[in-house]
Order: sequence, then C-alpha cells, then structure tokens
Amino acid sequence: MLSIIIPTLNEEKYLPLLLEAIRKQDFDGDLETIIADAGSEDQTLEIAKTFGCRVVPGGLPAKGRNEGAKIAQGDTFLFLDADNIYLPPDFLKSLLEDFGKRNLKVATFPIYPKGNRFDKIAYGLYNFWTWLTQKILPHATNSVLVKKEIHQKVGGFDEEITMAEDHFYARQAAKFGEFGFIKTKPVLTSCRRFEKDGRLITYSKYLIAALHMLFLGKITSNIYHYRFNQYSQNPKNEA
Repeated sequence: MLSIIIPTLNEEKYLPLLLEAIRKQDFDGDLETIIADAGSEDQTLEIAKTFGCRVVPGGLPAKGRNEGAKIAQGDTFLFLDADNIYLPPDFLKSLLEDFGKRNLKVATFPIYPKGNRFDKIAYGLYNFWTWLTQKILPHATNSVLVKKEIHQKVGGFDEEITMAEDHFYARQAAKFGEFGFIKTKPVLTSCRRFEKDGRLITYSKYLIAALHMLFLGKITSNIYHYRFNQYSQNPKNEA
C-alpha cells in the first residue's frame, strides 16, 4: 500500500487541487491519503474528510509528516506539500514503477512552480542539480518517496530543523538505502511563497540555506525566518 502524507495549515484553497489530482490518478494499487493538520481554522479538515482522507493532528511540516507516518498503513510513504497543485495523471504509476525497477529506497522527482519564466529556469537548474548529484549529495524539496522501514531507521524527519528538513531527511535516509532522482513528468507547485515574500528574498534564502547545510550542518535556529503558515491567495489560475 502507498500512504500519501500531507501536512496542512489553513489550506482550503490549495488542498482540493492536490486531492483531486490524487483522485484522478491512473493508479490501481492500494492507496491512502493522510492529512496531518496543524490547527487549521478554515475548511481544510472538512475538505479532507470529503475526499475520504484520514486526519491526524500535526504541527510544523516535520512533525506533521512524522505524525502522519505513525498511523500510515502502507509499506511506502509519499510525502507531499499541500500546495503541490498538479500531478500528471500517470504520476503515481510511473513513479512507483521506476522506484521498484531501480530498487530505490528513497527518492524525489522534478518539481516546477506554476510561476514565471525565471521560476521555471531556477527550478529547472535545481532539478538538474538534484539529478546530477543524486549519488553523492541527495536533495528532496517538499516531496519524498520512501520505504517505511527506511523512514523508521532514520527516526523520521528531524523536528528541530527550521528549514530544509526535507534535504536533511533525504541525506539521512540515503545512508540506509539507495537514493534516486526519478524523472517523472513535472509536478507543479504553487508560487505563492515567491509572490508573498518576494523572489529575490526567497531564492536567496534557498541558496544560503543550501550552503549552510553543506558547510555548517542542519538549520535549527530561525535565522532565515522561514514560515509555515497560510500564504493565502486565489489559486484559480494556478491549476
């Protein structure tokens, strides 16, 4: 069984797009979707229940993913962000097929923002770098596919980390099993963070955080002021 685990906080505008994309998947395997919610005050939980999701109390993304994993029944976990607004119809099928053929234990895949040309170029470079360095320096931004036993060996996501906990998780998991970058058709994610905080500031944080992790280790302070909360905006034109 595949368990899809999604941390949320006030995601009534974006979560339905992702859940509908999951519902429309050309996938005939056993599947469950788990929402780990950090105390939403909008219609997030009602939407999750409408789609038949299991719901568990969450917290910041690392904690939410861990809490979701605790109740997951699958032998493989797929961690997604709530604002992954589009999945290709054959995404799950092709992802798991390649995962199995390559005997991977943890993996990530191409992510692109539904943004402007600069965003697409920036993420194109990131995806290329992730593919290029997959054997020596694993990266996984917001989306990770992992076997349950590897997640348990790692001890889950490090809840002390304030930014880039997904990169750290991928590198820890790669110590226990083969990591790979799977070339699926791109998953689209919202560009709301860029539009809310500004592209220059956000991309600068990403770059500095990557260098921080490379040379100084995991980020446990709030030095980069990286937030997990609602970046509310209308997503009608994003899907």
